[in-house]
Amino acid sequence: MTSPPAGAVLGTVLFAWRRIPPPFLIGGAEVSQQLLAEQFAAAGWRTLYLASHGPPWATTSMLPSILDHLDRSALAYDYQAGSRELRYVANGIHIRVVAQDVLLKVLATTLREDKPDLVITSQEGSAELAAHARTKTKVAGWLHSVSNTGMHVLNGKPHYALATSRFVLSQTPSTHAAVLFYPPFRPPSEPSGSPDADLLMINPVPAKGATLLHRLAELLPDRRFTLVEGWWDTAADFACHPNVTYLPRTYDPHEMTALYRRHRLLLVPSVVDDAFPRVITEAALDGLPAIGSTRGGIGEAIGDPTLLAPPDQHAAWIALIRNLTQDRLAELADQAHRRAIPLARSCLPELTAAGIIGT
Repeated sequence: MTSPPAGAVLGTVLFAWRRIPPPFLIGGAEVSQQLLAEQFAAAGWRTLYLASHGPPWATTSMLPSILDHLDRSALAYDYQAGSRELRYVANGIHIRVVAQDVLLKVLATTLREDKPDLVITSQEGSAELAAHARTKTKVAGWLHSVSNTGMHVLNGKPHYALATSRFVLSQTPSTHAAVLFYPPFRPPSEPSGSPDADLLMINPVPAKGATLLHRLAELLPDRRFTLVEGWWDTAADFACHPNVTYLPRTYDPHEMTALYRRHRLLLVPSVVDDAFPRVITEAALDGLPAIGSTRGGIGEAIGDPTLLAPPDQHAAWIALIRNLTQDRLAELADQAHRRAIPLARSCLPELTAAGIIGT
């Protein structure tokens, strides 16, 4: 994985996991890890990223779509057809993408040849990666959720655990050296225009509240809903609602910014204990307030208990939506923006303060 850097570097950090690489942003964990890697690279660290083109949950590889995206983006890359290995550099990050069955072997080679000062790993299969890496260097396991997948890395005994919210920190066993570490966010650009669309929801799958969305679309026929594909395409499920517009997934943060700024209210009706949905802060940075369910760290991210309702109480959600007047939405947008600004920061000083990286 060696790619000689230009000039002196502060150190070498390796992001290693079994999911797909940047810039393919399927969910919050993918976005958070890419942004932190970019911060390391921008700060002068030699930043390596090891990932797979066949994500752990899939039966087929995403390699064709990854190569197609790189071609359309005019991003230079090196692809070895025999080994099905892909390498490229994006925003200063040296990325190596391999098949699942060789990822552990490639990790061992990278640890031996590149000698990273820190390995950051998470999600599916990360316990094995952490256990292997911890004998060679310092390892931080990033807890993106309180699910079995999110907490799995702890089984590999990383030296540090990065808890992505106070809620996650409260669910982390005290036997682990857990550090509160909110996700990184891009600073907002200058606002432009005013909202001309109504209600927005990202990732309308069952775990994130799709059932409630169906009921709201039925019970609020006078309101317009925009749904954006997340983990998988659920467009067909919502085709029966004339007041629903379904948009395909986008990897472009500028397109997401435009969506946030066009809408008046973000809906986060998860039925699972979300850790700290980054969509809430992303939207807030662009002046879009949110209402959410009383699950996990959603209330922590929104910061106002009056904007929460249980995901199975349709009447409470309808009341929340109907009672938010234009003036109140403008007030909430300002409050959400001010609350989110401190999270659009450099995260490296927090890692330094925790003793995870040097000064």
